[in-house]
Amino acid sequence: MIKLELELAEVNGILSALGQMPFVQVQALIAKIQGQAAPQVEAPKTE
Repeated sequence: MIKLELELAEVNGILSALGQMPFVQVQALIAKIQGQAAPQVEAPKTE
């Protein structure tokens, strides 16, 4: 297993690049990245 530390903008760039590929080839990887990143990203505060 590899652990990477990336800035949010870098992760978004990777997801954007993956989004240009055929969905069937990358959907599992996108889901895995989003699943691991979601708990680490602070939800926007609503007022």
